[in-house]
Amino acid sequence: MTQKIALHTRLKPGKEAEYDRVHARISDELDAALRRSGVTSWNIWRSGRDLFHVVEVANYQAMRKELATDPVNIEWQAVMAELLEVEDDYSGDDMGLAKVWELP
Repeated sequence: MTQKIALHTRLKPGKEAEYDRVHARISDELDAALRRSGVTSWNIWRSGRDLFHVVEVANYQAMRKELATDPVNIEWQAVMAELLEVEDDYSGDDMGLAKVWELP
């Protein structure tokens, strides 16, 4: 069974264009690391500085813990730390945004 997790992050002021540029194409190595950790889909929408993510993954917490020690992800997170307001520790303890409603 696949989990669908929603996330929210926020860009530092003035980092919108750079964020879009670095996400225009992620590296094959990062793509492979995400897929190895169980991610089947990751979509990001941006409204100004607010980023909304929907991640489809086999096990969200396991994915986060695996990526926490992956050298490719560690390098990617260093780039993201320059762009995002809050650094991500990849502890795997969070469950993303709480679902409030779904059209049945």
